[in-house]
Amino acid sequence: MKPTNVLFILSDEHQHNLMGCAGHPVIKTPSLDALAQRGTRFENAYTPSPICVPARASLATGRYVHDIRCWDNAIAYDGSTPGWAQHLSASGVLTESIGKLHYKSDASPVGFRRQQHAVHILDGIGQVWGSVRNPMPETMGRSPLYDKIGPGTSDYNRFDMRVADTACGWLGEHAADDKPWVLFVGLVAPHFPLVVPQDFLDLYDPREIDLPLLHPSTGYVRHPWVERQARHMDHDAAIGSDERRRLAVACYYALVSFLDAQVGKVLAALRASGLDDSTTIIYSSDHGDNLGKRGMWNKCLMYRESTGVPMIVAGPGIPASKVSETPVSLIDIQNTLLECTGCEAALIDGPGKSLVELACAEDDVGRLAFSEYHAVGSESAAYMLADSHYKYHHYLGMKPELFDVKNDPEEMRDLASLPEYADVLAHFERQLRALLNPEATDAAAKADQDRLVQAFGGREAALRTGTPAATPVPVE
Repeated sequence: MKPTNVLFILSDEHQHNLMGCAGHPVIKTPSLDALAQRGTRFENAYTPSPICVPARASLATGRYVHDIRCWDNAIAYDGSTPGWAQHLSASGVLTESIGKLHYKSDASPVGFRRQQHAVHILDGIGQVWGSVRNPMPETMGRSPLYDKIGPGTSDYNRFDMRVADTACGWLGEHAADDKPWVLFVGLVAPHFPLVVPQDFLDLYDPREIDLPLLHPSTGYVRHPWVERQARHMDHDAAIGSDERRRLAVACYYALVSFLDAQVGKVLAALRASGLDDSTTIIYSSDHGDNLGKRGMWNKCLMYRESTGVPMIVAGPGIPASKVSETPVSLIDIQNTLLECTGCEAALIDGPGKSLVELACAEDDVGRLAFSEYHAVGSESAAYMLADSHYKYHHYLGMKPELFDVKNDPEEMRDLASLPEYADVLAHFERQLRALLNPEATDAAAKADQDRLVQAFGGREAALRTGTPAATPVPVE
């Protein structure tokens, strides 16, 4: 294929199916819908880890979390493992970022020629308290993450508008470049706080919002690993009432529409700069959000609300209006960027493949996507494998889960204990153990985290160290 520019837009915490083009009956996302119509949407897309920093480290390198040992929100990507930005820059491709990256620091040699409005883990240390897992505190107390829910304009909202405006200006400045470039645009929405400008919240009446499914108050029994997460920090109890739950969901929907507006602004600037025919566009997110399902908020779980991500690719040579069932991952971004810009010599022999190649091929329904979690709120590792039909959760030391996501996309019915699915369950466990040693990986994560905790003065000191909530952004 002829080399193209690449505009890569990454949001934060966007649930995989919350787009009009994904069939959601309520959400309003005209810009993303139009992008999907121009290109290919992968309906089985996943994050390598359902928490920000590990997911972004895997995305940066095309490697799994256990390979690069960026286990949690205190162990961030620092450039020591070569990643796509380094490969592109070494190949002479102009590679810049605007917005949130969530690496170790802006001084880390990660490969970008320039970082504008960069956001990295706070003070280069992130959430040290979340590395205390061996043993884990029974509870961190009341969650403060959802104290503010409702209309307003947060620092995050202002930041995203600034990032989008800067990206628009960048595209105009580089419209006449004669060589391919890669621009990474990192937006924060729809990440909490669930505060959003009133005109977007007006799109969604909280009184008409359905309550999240499978709440424990209705008799649903959470998996023990998930229940332990809830005891560690109970966001749902902090939200409190059904009225606030509906408002929280409405605000999240509104933030998705706010995000869509920023994406639309950037894509309009791309068109105005005459770059549509020479640019590949990728849209995705670092992970999803539980959004109250099973009485859980935030991310950190193996269910699709948390591990699933939106994934749209559009541009020259990419099939239009296609929905692919091939399972894909943020791991696949690296080789996509290298292939699109003509850097085939730098293609990485790893788990990732080019999304352009996958979009143009017949659906590979048996391809596996993998995710893992070794971070805050988990006493033991959790692993996920999914093809286009089944999704398998392996919890170290606990019973597994198995879902038929083709026929049960909401993961309402766990099939793991049913005799007729024993062969499917055994197949996935074999595949998992061929990929890694679950027990040894859990031990390696805890050993690294124990060393980090000791470096910060031991358990009690570490529990008092690090940002207590979301990473702050630069304020004008």
